[in-house]
Amino acid sequence: MLNNLVFPAHEQHHNNSFLVAALMMGQSNIAAGATIGSNHNSRANDGEIVAGRGFWPGLCTTLKHSSRFASFVLLAKGDYPYELQIPLPFSLVRDDVAHHRLVVTPAYWWVGNLYALARNEWKYQARDTRKVKTQRIEFATFAPDSVEEILKAITLLERWTGKAAYLRQGQDPKQASDEDLIQVGQRLVNGPESEMADLEIFGEGMERSQRKTVLNKVWRGYRAYREMAFYYAAKQIVDYLRTHSDMSVDDLSHRLGGQRQQDWVNLGGQLVPAEDVDTLRDDIRTGQLDTWSEIHDRYEQLWDAYPLAKQRHAYSTLLLLLQTDHLTPSLWSDALRKLIQIQEHICDQVYQTRKKDFDNSFRQMTFRNVAEMAAVLGDVDQDPFVKRVAEQTQELRQFIQDRWQRTFRPDPCIQREGLAH
Repeated sequence: MLNNLVFPAHEQHHNNSFLVAALMMGQSNIAAGATIGSNHNSRANDGEIVAGRGFWPGLCTTLKHSSRFASFVLLAKGDYPYELQIPLPFSLVRDDVAHHRLVVTPAYWWVGNLYALARNEWKYQARDTRKVKTQRIEFATFAPDSVEEILKAITLLERWTGKAAYLRQGQDPKQASDEDLIQVGQRLVNGPESEMADLEIFGEGMERSQRKTVLNKVWRGYRAYREMAFYYAAKQIVDYLRTHSDMSVDDLSHRLGGQRQQDWVNLGGQLVPAEDVDTLRDDIRTGQLDTWSEIHDRYEQLWDAYPLAKQRHAYSTLLLLLQTDHLTPSLWSDALRKLIQIQEHICDQVYQTRKKDFDNSFRQMTFRNVAEMAAVLGDVDQDPFVKRVAEQTQELRQFIQDRWQRTFRPDPCIQREGLAH
């Protein structure tokens, strides 16, 4: 492993090879036998692999340089023969050798494996046992960097769906404006799933090859992306109001309003607005910061400013998703209701996904009986992470109910854990 910059919470198993320069932005898990970057597709060893947070290539996966991946991309086991540029975060990528194509499933983590997605954030925080935490790290799965990628992915799916619709009608999408393509795509992805049943949607610029890149389950992925961004935004605003109990919803625009900061830089695990990174570089270049101590102090100042910057970003993200320029009490009431629904969905999926492990007959067959298995492994209701998510769900419901006098239907996830009052 040479010439690599690896950010915190990186896991790497045996027999891995990093044959080119690589940037792993943290919370990554490199499976055994992975070869990250071939040294046979360039005249010099001048390629690079850049992977956002949460990069997970499968067992014995091989990649070509140069390639770039958005946050939380999962690569199925395979020998990827071409360079890749995957801008869709939380997606599953696989090399469909039988049909000679690349297949990408947008928002796979949210749709198909919420237990792992939710557990990752908790796991990395729990493992950070440093006595002195001088290096600041953002462990949250949904943060400004990943959410900005989600918002860009939403537009990409709309555009590519619009192109597919034109092709289905025998029309040339090149004759349509980008705005028209997005408008057609928006209508389809926001309509019934049946309207997209026979629509073959292709990604563009995701692989340096002549073969097709097929997007799988776009209708579900699009909705998942919007849910993910909404969950981040609404939850951040709730967290802001926890510490500003005297502030009304109408006051939020004065405190959190403004243009959305779209460009963020991951500085060794610490997320910083790109313009602040540019200022940092300029101050180093001009000598205003000329010692490591001064630079570290600037990092600390940026970290102190981050919570509010993140909440400002969340507020502008929520306005974008709601297609409004001001958050009214009525809109906020609807947002709270939707936030609880999403949180309950997460809670239920965490439970159901973990329950599959205990219901698996092939796991049971190595024990004399179910009672012995329960004695050794416990059961799903004793799983500490499942209980933790249920408790968080109950706490969020209770806070919203107490703060805004909102009432919600009983949640099966909470009742199952015996947390309901």
